[in-house]
Amino acid sequence: MNLSYFIAARYFKSKAKKNFITVLSRISMIGVAVGTMALVVVLSVFNGLEDLIKGLYASFDADLKVMPVMGKSFEVDGDFLASIENSEGVAILTEVIEDNALVRYGDHQVVATLKGVSDNFLGQNRFEKGRLTGEMSLGEEGRPEAILGRGLSYFLLLDLDDEFELMQVFYPKEPRAGSIDPSSMYNREVIRPAGIFSIEKQYDDEYLIVPLDFAARLLEYGERRTALEIKVAEGYSIQAVKDNLRQLLGEDFSVKDSDEQHASLLMTIRLEKLFVFLTLTFILAVASFNIFFSLSMLAIEKKKDIAVLLSMGGTRRFIRAIFLKEGAIIAFSGAVAGLLLGFLICWIQDRFGLVSLGVTSSIVDAYPVKMQWTDFLYTSLSVIIITLLASYRPALIASKVSTTRHL
Repeated sequence: MNLSYFIAARYFKSKAKKNFITVLSRISMIGVAVGTMALVVVLSVFNGLEDLIKGLYASFDADLKVMPVMGKSFEVDGDFLASIENSEGVAILTEVIEDNALVRYGDHQVVATLKGVSDNFLGQNRFEKGRLTGEMSLGEEGRPEAILGRGLSYFLLLDLDDEFELMQVFYPKEPRAGSIDPSSMYNREVIRPAGIFSIEKQYDDEYLIVPLDFAARLLEYGERRTALEIKVAEGYSIQAVKDNLRQLLGEDFSVKDSDEQHASLLMTIRLEKLFVFLTLTFILAVASFNIFFSLSMLAIEKKKDIAVLLSMGGTRRFIRAIFLKEGAIIAFSGAVAGLLLGFLICWIQDRFGLVSLGVTSSIVDAYPVKMQWTDFLYTSLSVIIITLLASYRPALIASKVSTTRHL
């Protein structure tokens, strides 16, 4: 065993006298353990939230979404759609018309996001991660039906059991010159509500999903579409299919995967995770002052021992190594305990969901957690760097002890 490590370990484990320095060393170890555990747990919760949000959005959004770079809509025809459908890796192509419209039900009305979709929209497990009340149906020709978000249904006080009350959907149009008829200023269609979905608040409060021809007729879009949604075939890479479509469609269209469709939200979560990591690392650094004080006091207490070691041929570098390793032992013991405790807490939360979100209408009951080895690595590196910084000054002081004054 390395002699400097052996001496450092003896100082740490010494039971000769339980003085204030020993107590402070134990407090330092506990502080490192608590800080390390907090880092692991909080980072794992952020990972779980990011995965949850991705999963919820993925259950509503397509794998890939094609939109025009300029303007709000674009013209489509059979050849254009066929070229995309026949592209390698494309399993399902869904045409989309999306715009804002006024929805009225009974005496209540609200502006909603009207999303007209082709018939294959519902055959893609779109609401797999959410909850659905009523029927998942868009009706049939001549009898259209709609699926709307739970929040939107609350605003309208919707009753799915009322077969006689239909939703009215209004969309403004350019008024005709000289006309004084108010009805000439808007299009109006009626539709029966069939189901209510609950996925994520943004979607729940805004979206009304209707058949494509219903939206095209109400909005007077004709053969124009606002987006094309693509489901990638099994066994194909989303990135590879996205690259192929970008080459096929050229610079007039953007092709975005699920993460790119919500880039700002995911970036916000990652920035929050980074700032929380930096904040907890700073708290861990403050806790490491205990290591600094305990080693400084140990250097003062062990001046005679240091002088003896120097007189026996020990070098200043050897003395520094003893105190650096003493700090490393304190930090390593606390870090290992903190990593194990953090792992255990995250495993229990993932397995049993002990800490609830406290939201009765939430898709998940408990805080989601996801452990990543990179979080354990970065936490360990933070502890190592902080320990070296906290231990270096006391080790330097100890190495400067005079043999003539303390023997």
